[in-house]
Amino acid sequence: MTIKVGDKIPESTLMQMTEKGPAPITTAELFGGKKVVLFAVPGAFTPTCSNQHLPGFVEKSSEIKAKGVNTIACLSVNDAFVMGAWGKDRNVGDKVLMLGDGSAAFSKALGLDLDLTKMGLGVRSKRYSMLVEDGVVKQLNIEDAPAGAVKSGAETMLTQL
Repeated sequence: MTIKVGDKIPESTLMQMTEKGPAPITTAELFGGKKVVLFAVPGAFTPTCSNQHLPGFVEKSSEIKAKGVNTIACLSVNDAFVMGAWGKDRNVGDKVLMLGDGSAAFSKALGLDLDLTKMGLGVRSKRYSMLVEDGVVKQLNIEDAPAGAVKSGAETMLTQL
């Protein structure tokens, strides 16, 4: 079952790269008492993700945060090392929190996993964006196809804030 507007984010643990190495962050820590924009991509370093989706949120981060958003987070079914390297490669800095869902446990719990095994990519996340306030989904934008980044892009999210 896919998560929907009005649902509470399930408990899960994601990974982030820190100066001391990979570190866990729970969904309670990430979303509790905060206004968070989370967007997910099928894979770090992939064309649409690297050239459209992530850059849009980096470029619009000030505008998004000016609307009362505490955190903008990017999620992918990759490990924290890959997400950290991708963030550095794309000059994300502190504009977007790069999160790894290495085993796709969170993506599966949301019902937003995507099986790309036939393409040699394994289980990934669908491309989406969501606005979460104090752990409750307020907006949810799921792309119809992995290559699209319009419904789930930063411009769309800005209109929803």
